[in-house]
Amino acid sequence: MGKGGESSMKAPSKGDAATMSKTTTKYTWQEVKKHTTPDDAWIVHSNKVYDVSDWHEHPGGGVIFTHAGDDMTDIFAAFHAQGSQAMMKKFYIGDLIPESVSHKDASQLAFEKGYRDLRVKLIMMGFFKSSKLFYVYKCSTNMLMWLTAVAMVAFTDSIAMHIASALLLGLFWQQCGWLAHDFLHHQVFSQRKYGDMVGIFWGNLMQGYSMQWWKNKHNGHHAVPNLHNSSAVAQDGDPDIDTMPLLAWSLKQAQSFRELQADGTDSGFVRFMIKWQAFTYFPILLLARLSWLNESFKYAFGLGAASENAKLERERKGLQYPILEKIGVTLHWVWMAALASGFGRFSIAYSLMYFFTATCFCGLVLALVFGLGHNGMATYDADARPDFWKLQVTTTRNITGGHGIPQAFVDWFCGGLQYQVDHHLFPMMPRHNLKKTHALIKSFCKEWDVQYHEADLWEGTLEVLQHLSKVSDDFIVEMIQEFPAM
Repeated sequence: MGKGGESSMKAPSKGDAATMSKTTTKYTWQEVKKHTTPDDAWIVHSNKVYDVSDWHEHPGGGVIFTHAGDDMTDIFAAFHAQGSQAMMKKFYIGDLIPESVSHKDASQLAFEKGYRDLRVKLIMMGFFKSSKLFYVYKCSTNMLMWLTAVAMVAFTDSIAMHIASALLLGLFWQQCGWLAHDFLHHQVFSQRKYGDMVGIFWGNLMQGYSMQWWKNKHNGHHAVPNLHNSSAVAQDGDPDIDTMPLLAWSLKQAQSFRELQADGTDSGFVRFMIKWQAFTYFPILLLARLSWLNESFKYAFGLGAASENAKLERERKGLQYPILEKIGVTLHWVWMAALASGFGRFSIAYSLMYFFTATCFCGLVLALVFGLGHNGMATYDADARPDFWKLQVTTTRNITGGHGIPQAFVDWFCGGLQYQVDHHLFPMMPRHNLKKTHALIKSFCKEWDVQYHEADLWEGTLEVLQHLSKVSDDFIVEMIQEFPAM
């Protein structure tokens, strides 16, 4: 067990004693790898070892535990402003013995130096500076979509116009998602509180999503994309692929519910869902927003959390902006109820029709984009993850124009996430600079022979469905071999 920061009142651990010693304690990589859970979490930054056990007060939330027992040098740089290292001093317990890191040879170390140098180059080129005019334009045009959807309900009794309004509202929510994403990644303002405030507007008020629920889920995803938890008690897996028993992205994940059954077999429901998941994928996407609304409401009002990581963060840290979060979510449902009811003119059935049309369409177009970003790409076990750069690149897919879909539409529709690979490497870079960065990143990947994948909307969707189908086939074959009487 570690010290977990100043808030934890525990007896000093071996690591604590090291900090009191006159000589610096040295740790092997194998020793670091033993500390992988939130209550016993060691992390490495620039060959220095830190004990962050039980540090639920971490400003960024539970994401810190995704790298327990691992090197977090590069993900730290991706998420933090310069100077943030100062906060880490109180957690320092010793130095890593570089020679003990046997999985890194001279070529790997040169590769890591190369992509760190590229980051410095991009900073010096000004690619992390945002255009405030660009974001004024995006926010203004987005609010125009909302006002148009409202006017289409308020000033007409046409059923066709109301359906069009619901679809436009769903598209508005999708675009709100991209704006909240940019502001909460702190791409726009250097003062993080300003980004949080705008994030609450676009997230809580306009979409009905809890800002902190989203941060916990999304930051965890960024840190460990497409990773499976290394153990049942670890929190080093990607929450975005924690989709069982509805969808499985690898054979290992498809088998993961067996341990929950007394007889160690798959339930009938699991077998059905995995067998047909290539066909149920899009119907599930239609319901995605309903799930996010439910989880956000529970998180904002302290009624539960979908993951153990989110539960611990909510219980131990609480909401960063408790009043604003609750007011935002409440006001969202107030204006949504007024609009869906036609400001009192619609019947209950008609109001529900409007609400579900908008909500399901939003779930489809929102999940379609970020699903294409990672679904069907490489998955890894958390304790066998590659380095930061290769992890982000090999688990991620960029989206291009093609099959009659112009690039200009893709750029607008995807809200910057058409450059998903580039965004994952540099999440604090404003979306309007990703296109310029793209060429440099692609060139770097080619130089170091790192797979870099792009597909258009049509091809990418086929790849996702083919991957789901392959996992289904592998699951059925394995099930027949292991349980031939079934």
